[in-house]
Amino acid sequence: MASLIGARHGQAVWRDYLELTKPKVVVLMLITSLVGMFLATRAGVPWAVLVFGNLGIALCAGAAAAVNHVVDRRIDALMARTHKRPLAEGRVSAVAALVFALVLAVAGLALLLAFTNPLAAWLTLASLLGYAVIYTGFLKRATPQNIVIGGLAGAAPPLLGWVAVTGHVSAEPLLLVLIIFAWTPPHFWALAIHRKEEYAKADIPMLPVTHGEHYTKVHILLYTFALLAVSLMPYVIHMSGLLYLACATVLGGRFLQWAWVLYRGSKPHAAVSTFKYSIWYLLLLFIALLVDHYLLLNL
Repeated sequence: MASLIGARHGQAVWRDYLELTKPKVVVLMLITSLVGMFLATRAGVPWAVLVFGNLGIALCAGAAAAVNHVVDRRIDALMARTHKRPLAEGRVSAVAALVFALVLAVAGLALLLAFTNPLAAWLTLASLLGYAVIYTGFLKRATPQNIVIGGLAGAAPPLLGWVAVTGHVSAEPLLLVLIIFAWTPPHFWALAIHRKEEYAKADIPMLPVTHGEHYTKVHILLYTFALLAVSLMPYVIHMSGLLYLACATVLGGRFLQWAWVLYRGSKPHAAVSTFKYSIWYLLLLFIALLVDHYLLLNL
């Protein structure tokens, strides 16, 4: 395997280091972080917190992603989806990637300490370690429940945004965390069904590999029902209004429809379609939260 990775060494460019940060994932995380910030206050978010708080969160998320590239470089080389990643092709060395991750993490934490508050910085560090060390280094290879248990680290951004503004934890941001936590299993398990053979080849115990596709489809459907219920809670606790309730119901209903189609096996490529829709679902749900928040403020 070392010869496979080392045989394609090339000169690293800045795009390789950008790819190490998983920028598309970080952008989605930042959207949820931004929503957490704006929901935390009836006044405007201070510009320094808005800019440097989100930059700090983004840098730490990028650091965690870079560590993920390092730990998974041999697995990535075996999978069609990831075999062209910088470490898998040998364009960036593991040492260089770890140094890059360390620089990003230190810079991100420094920004959070300087422009937000210590609690936001320590929670961000905990999230970084949860994803890079606990999930990537242990859970991913240890249990088919890796996504469920490790999903908490990826669900943290709205809490981090909220705490960056307020300096304390409350029920509302924890509910936002719960929404992403419930969203994570159907999101990743749909992808895991689509890439089942590759995960099996890489010896990663994803649920479709260890328990079969039918079992996974049942659990995707169950988690999607749970997600719909949890997504309505902001309205129940008067955190949001009717606009959000309508959007959450429609978006969640569509997610359930895709989960049912996947369960029934009535359409080809249903797994990857469900995965793609899940990304739009989360994005639009949090945008609806934000729009509803400012609509309520203006009533």
